[in-house]
Amino acid sequence: MEFAMPLKERLSLRQELINSDDKFVLDLPKVELHVHIEGTLTPELRWKLAKRNNQTLKLERTGTVYTNLEQLRASYYIMEARPGHQIDNAEESFTFFEAYYGGFEVLVTEEDFYDLAMNYFEHVAGMNVRYCEPFFDPQGHTRRGVAFKTVMDGFRRAQEEAKQRLNSKWIMCFLRDMSPESAMETYDAVMPYRDMVVGIGLDSDENDRPPLMFEEVYKKARNDCFRITAHCDVGNKDAHKHICQVVNDLGETGADRLDHGINAAQDPEIMRRIKERGIGMTLTPWGYLRHEPVDEIFPRIRILFDAGIPIAIGSDDPAYMEDTWILHDWLLVKKMCEFSNDDMAALAKSAIDMCWASDEVRDEMRRELKEVVAKHSI
Repeated sequence: MEFAMPLKERLSLRQELINSDDKFVLDLPKVELHVHIEGTLTPELRWKLAKRNNQTLKLERTGTVYTNLEQLRASYYIMEARPGHQIDNAEESFTFFEAYYGGFEVLVTEEDFYDLAMNYFEHVAGMNVRYCEPFFDPQGHTRRGVAFKTVMDGFRRAQEEAKQRLNSKWIMCFLRDMSPESAMETYDAVMPYRDMVVGIGLDSDENDRPPLMFEEVYKKARNDCFRITAHCDVGNKDAHKHICQVVNDLGETGADRLDHGINAAQDPEIMRRIKERGIGMTLTPWGYLRHEPVDEIFPRIRILFDAGIPIAIGSDDPAYMEDTWILHDWLLVKKMCEFSNDDMAALAKSAIDMCWASDEVRDEMRRELKEVVAKHSI
């Protein structure tokens, strides 16, 4: 956390980006490839669902009960260290996951999952997101007694209703702090939903949980023709090792995409291999501001971009990251990486090329991108 941007500065920067009123970035057709649907659970929606389900919202570790919406909103901004601890990277992860998984408790019924997905779809459609592939964490729900079918039926209904404004497919993630056996059970459960789920991913706490712990289920996914990806979190102690496993070995072939993984910019050989395999990287720069030095984050993104590695910019967990959504992340990289409009158009094209949509959907987005660039070139 040392040298990471403090909360007050992040909030000031967020407002500065909004005030920039960058019409070009707003108009660009966007593809979001790195967002956790459970990470879009806003305080307002969480409060609504808790009331509907007759739940009391509280922080289990401290016993704090949230008696009004304002208290709950404030909790999203204040992720404090445990007593006697400094808030280093490990502590920041602890407090983030505590907040993130704490939000799962209000997701109980099909209607709850519908509302969660629909809230996200409506929000980002207003930012010109044309296609998205949200991650979801079914183990975080089934271990609470929620049926897999309940989750998927809610998501399906939202997906169908939203498709007039944007298209979507889903990426099912395994929680790496649960067992490979649990991952295999979860994989079997998703098979009836092949029409919805296009890819398999891996997320949650990465410490001492390398990607190849889950190799058997990834091999099965590869053989069943799912696309595969995995998180390699920024600043992890085994970052380069984990990136190499994802790029070279996962599913016996190496993954199709790499989520996070900007530590690759420190190693020319890893970058060469990523580029050689044509692997795209999904980056979420606002999240990195919370625990990495600013003067390391954006030079690394620039190195990857200048090397010709495909990059897609996403929002990760926007509700828990100062309410910063994909538009804010795009504006952030434009400012901090000193990207031109042409560079931003190239990022938009990379995201379209990297996504796992149908050729028809991708071609339509490419046509729209050309039209937007032409309009702003006049």
